Amino acid sequence: MLFGIPIWVFLCIIFIFLSGYMAVKAMRAEHKLEHQFIEREGQVYIRRMEEERQQRKERNDSVASG
Repeated sequence: MLFGIPIWVFLCIIFIFLSGYMAVKAMRAEHKLEHQFIEREGQVYIRRMEEERQQRKERNDSVASG
């Protein structure tokens, strides 16, 4: 007993704080992973838009010259 409180109570308190820490750590990791996914999908979207713009430009150039 420590300060008249059983040891298992202190262990429970420590485990509660440890659990909270791990939850925050997991939440941050998930947020980082989600951000990376969004960034990658954004790059794919931008690439598609640029390809479409290039195709339209080539079509307009071929129509104008032909």
